[in-house]
Parts: sequence; structure tokens; C-alpha cells
Amino acid sequence: MKDKHREAFKEEAYELLAELEDSLLELEQKPQDRELMGRVFRALHTIKGSGAMFGFDEIAAFTHNVETVFDLVRNGKVKVTKKLVNLSLAARDEIWSLLAGNQPGTGCKRHEIITAIQKLIPDMREEEKPDQAVQPAPEPETLPSPDLAVTYRIRFRPSADIFLTGANPLALFNELRELGECRVVAHTEGIPSLAEINPEHCYTAWDIFLTTDQGLDAIKDVFIFVADDSELAMEVIDDGLEPEGTAYKQLGEILVDRGDLDPKELDKVLNRRRLIGEDLVKANLVNCDQVQSALAEQQYVRELHQKKQEAQAAGSIRVPSAKLDKLVDLVGELVTVQARLSQTAGDLNDPQLLAIAEEVEQLTGDLRDNVLNIRMLPIGTIFSKFQRLVRDLSGELGREVDLVTIGAETELDKTVLERLNDPLVHLIRNSIDHGIELPEVREQGDKPRKGKLTLAASHSGAQVVIEVQDDGRGLNKEAIRAKAVELGWLAPDAEIPERELFAFIMTPGFSTAREVTNVSGRGVGMDVVKKAIEALRGSIEINSREGLGTVITVKLPLTLAIIEGLLVTIEDDYFVLPLAAVTECVELTKDDVAKAHGHNIANVRGEIVPYIPLRQRFNINGSPPAIEQIVITEMDSNRVGFIVDNVIGEQQTVIKSLGRFYHRVDGISGATILGDGTVALILDVPQLMQSEVLESRAANYD
Repeated sequence: MKDKHREAFKEEAYELLAELEDSLLELEQKPQDRELMGRVFRALHTIKGSGAMFGFDEIAAFTHNVETVFDLVRNGKVKVTKKLVNLSLAARDEIWSLLAGNQPGTGCKRHEIITAIQKLIPDMREEEKPDQAVQPAPEPETLPSPDLAVTYRIRFRPSADIFLTGANPLALFNELRELGECRVVAHTEGIPSLAEINPEHCYTAWDIFLTTDQGLDAIKDVFIFVADDSELAMEVIDDGLEPEGTAYKQLGEILVDRGDLDPKELDKVLNRRRLIGEDLVKANLVNCDQVQSALAEQQYVRELHQKKQEAQAAGSIRVPSAKLDKLVDLVGELVTVQARLSQTAGDLNDPQLLAIAEEVEQLTGDLRDNVLNIRMLPIGTIFSKFQRLVRDLSGELGREVDLVTIGAETELDKTVLERLNDPLVHLIRNSIDHGIELPEVREQGDKPRKGKLTLAASHSGAQVVIEVQDDGRGLNKEAIRAKAVELGWLAPDAEIPERELFAFIMTPGFSTAREVTNVSGRGVGMDVVKKAIEALRGSIEINSREGLGTVITVKLPLTLAIIEGLLVTIEDDYFVLPLAAVTECVELTKDDVAKAHGHNIANVRGEIVPYIPLRQRFNINGSPPAIEQIVITEMDSNRVGFIVDNVIGEQQTVIKSLGRFYHRVDGISGATILGDGTVALILDVPQLMQSEVLESRAANYD
């Protein structure tokens, strides 16, 4: 039986290792970033401490060595270099292997990593010249906190002639707001009467309460040009540690801490047992502005503590994916039962039952949407993994590549996301190996030495569009054509669109590479990508311009669990077409068929649209009606119609697997259960469209 605590540690450790990898790759680009140093150290420290707690002693001991080095890094005693990052990434991979249980034969490698990391420390110290010696770390009170937001009280009384120097207190406050959450309280007791006021003088003082993780030095920099001529005091009033409650100091305590009130006078007033603020003002011990400022500070810190507690209470919980999948299955069954209830209510035409059915339908829809949203994850969770892939692969192939990601917040069903990782890895590897040139070649072609690889994601209706774009050499159309002719897939004098020509590279066994490398050249990869994308009910399209680069566009459904479909019939059989692919429905008469002279084409407002008679495709017996329906679909700029007897209308479809016996049936991607218990088959539109294109091409070449 599995230890639930150890399993929980492993889940957390995998997340920390993913964060560690991202932080190391970013630190390589920003070696002076103290926040990144802190993130790396904290990830290692947490893995070590938790590992030792739950019995992962080998992981704890190994991680301790790496953590020690990064403790020196964040204290300014060791520099961040490419070699240190390489070794740290190798250590991260070893920790991952230990977590996964892949321990045999790795002990020597771990020893080599630790030895190499330890050797870096004296080497770096020896390389430093006297004028380049590492400066000692600043005093703790001036260091920016890498992980805690500290709250400061800033008392600022500028000189009366601050305006004459060109400074503006409001501009200073705006700079403070850029550092964090800020509240400003003005003291106006020093403003004289209108007859005595000098419009060029400043009579106001301010108390500022600032919560920031930038440290005291950043605050001092804001006041650097006015500090010498002003009264300026800064004090920590909340250290950012977890609050035990929302309580904060009483009003009298705050005034004493500030120096506005003598403790003895406070005791006298407290003995009277009345509102302390009013008594202090009546006794002329403090003025109204000072009391209001103290109350503002008290309220500010209390709200700060309350926000922290609410954030902790609203934290996420871990749920095994199997439980989530089961919940989605149950919601799918509920949607089916709800459809049956709605149909029964409609058949009986009972007003009370109809009202109940409508309410259940609304609740079921809300539940379905919420459950599906729980399964949605930002695509950035896999985008971040590719930084390491691009770094390692570009180094292996001698390329210089920058990876740019756009739309990382775009959400996609977790099931789709998990199965999308491998296809994207293939596309990235091909872009770097086949697309982006060597730095010297790029310079000769008036390009930057560094190639650019862009991963972009966006929503488009009920689909997610993912683009993999590089600025490399592009595809060689003539080489692709020559290879297709050589393989007998294309007639020498055939004219086909560029899009169809580029599609040949996604055919099994097709490769124009002259050499077989560790990365590519064996004629496998792109066909695997195409099959994987189609298995997700998606499509893939390639566009390229020679010398400028290639764009590979992948379109995927948001979810594989429930889709909006168009319900159609042929004889007594029901079929569902994904609504996202449907553009319109038109009628097809016998006269329209006769005008086509035996060709499966229809004239739709002057445009010729090929169509697939589903009755013949699926060998359904019976005679078609006098007027049939064409459901026109569009994918990858191709329009193809499907001939059916009748169009019933939109249908919310819960997708069911057909089972292993039927999983190779062409043109069918799944099934659903209608409200009356009838099974409707879900059409695989991309596969049917592809088969139509191939058959048309074969007929033309013959």
C-alpha cells in the first residue's frame, strides 16, 4: 500500500523541479537577478527538507550539495556561469530520476556532478581580480526581501521651498506606488490661513504606508534628491511573516511608537476609560491629523493581515486526475439523462414536468461548464518545458535560437494538453534541425545570428490554434516535389496547390534529408505528428516561404469530453457532425445532381463544392428523399459537403468510445447516446475530408 505522505511529497517535488528548471534557464539569461537566485535556492531547500522528512534520504543528501552552492551564489560569493547552470540542470535531472525510481547506475553520475560543482567554487575565486572582487553583501536591513513583502511607515515632511527646487511630492508618491501597495495620509495642521499662505511654499507633511518586496534601498532611491532638505523617517511596521490574526497595535501604542505621545500621558488617558483619540485631542497631547494617521495605519495593517489570511484560505487543493476524470464521466452521464428527461417532458406535454426539465437542463449545463473548466489548464504549462529542449537541442546542433512564447495563458483541456506534448516536441526539433540555419549561414544571408522560434496559442471559437513558426530557410518546394515524384505519389507534370505539396512531408516514409542524424532524417516524425493531432480531432497545416521560414498551424478542440454537434439522419441512422466544422446547410435536389453529370459537386452561390454521399460511404440501404441536405464543412480552407437525408438541429454531444473492436473504422471518431437511448455516430470530419481529397487527386492523375 502506498504511503500517501510520500506520494504527496513526490507530487510537490515534481512541481518544484519544473519550477527549478524554469528558474535556472532564466537565471542563465539574467545572472545578476537576486530574485531568481532566491527562487532556485528555495526550490532546492524545500526538496531537501521535505525529502529528509519523508524518508528520501538519498535525494536530501544529493540536493544538499547543490543547495550549498546556491547559498553562496545568493550571498554574492559565487558567480552564475553557463557551466554552473549546466551542472545544476544535470543535478535536477538526477533528482527527477531518483523520484521516478530510476536509480541503477546513477550513483557515479551524481558523484561526478557534485565534484564538478564543488570545483567551481575555488576556480571562480581565483579568477577574480582585485578590482573585480565580489562586493560584500549589503546589510540585512537594506536587502530587498526575495520572498516576503514588508510594510514600512514613511514619515515625510519636505522643506517649505521644495516646489522651488522643481520637485513634486505627488510624483514621489506615484514612484512609491510602483514599488507595491501604498496608502498616503496627509497632515494639514501646518497650513496657515488664506491671508498668510505663500502659494510657492509647501505646508503639508505625509505619512505613507507601503507594502513592498523591493527593500529599503529602493524606497530611499525615491527620496534621494529631497532627503537632505526634508524630514524623512522609515520604519518597518509589519515584517511580512504569517500573521496570527488580523489584530494590530492599539491607537495609543501606535502614537507612542511614532514618538507623537509620551507613554505616561497615555496611561493617564487610558485610566479615564473613554475613546482614546478624542481624549488625546481634547488634552492637546496630539492633534487630529496625528490621530487620523494612526487610525489609518491601524486599518491598513489589519486589512493587510486579513488579505493574507483570505489568500491562504482560498488556496488550491490537490485532486488526483483519475477522480477528476470520473467526475467528468458522471457529468456526461447526467447530460444524457437530462436529454432523456427533456424529451420525455416534451412528449407528455405536462407543464409541471416541462418546468422541472428546463430547470434540470439549466443546472446540468452550469455543472457541465464548471466541471470542464476545472479540467482546463493554461498551455503555458507545457510551453515552459520547451525552453530546456530548445537550449539543449540548439547546443547539440550548433544553432543559436531564441524561443518566444505567445498566449501561454490560453486554456485547453488537460487530456488534450497531455497528448499534445509529443507532437509539439517533434515540431520544435524539426524547426531547429531543418529550419533554422547555422549562425554563419544566417549571417551570410543577412539574417541575425540567432534564429527565432515562436510558439503562439490563441482561442478561435471552440478551438485552440497553435502556431510553431521559425525564421529559417523554409521548405524547398522543388525538393519535395522531386521526392514525391520519385516515390510515385505525384505525376511529373501535375499541378497541385502549395498546401497539398507541403502536406507530403507528413506522409510516412517521406524525407528529403540527405543525412540521418540523432534528430531527424529517417522519414518518421511528421507523420506521427499528423496522426497524433488527428487522434485529438484536430488538423495541421504547413505554410512556408523559402528563405524566410515556416509556419505550422495546429487546430484542436477545447475538450474531448463534450462537444456541440449537428444531429443529422440517413434512413433510420443518426450521425453527429462537430458544429465547429459546420459552416452552412443547403438543399440538394435531383435536378442539381443531374446538372453535375455524375460528379459529386454542387454549385453553392457560384462556388463549386465537392460533397461526400454518406449513404454510399457507409453502405446504408434505402432510397434517398427527393430533396437531400448538404452539410458544408470547412477545415484548413477546404470546403467539403456531406449529403444526409435530414438535419435535426444542434445537439450537445457526450463523446463515448466505440471500443477496441471498432476503433479502426474510417470516418467515425466516437458515438453518443441520444435522449431516447438511440446511439448516434460522431463523424470524423478531417479524416473524411482527407479521403475525399486523396480520391479526387487519384482520379485526376489517372
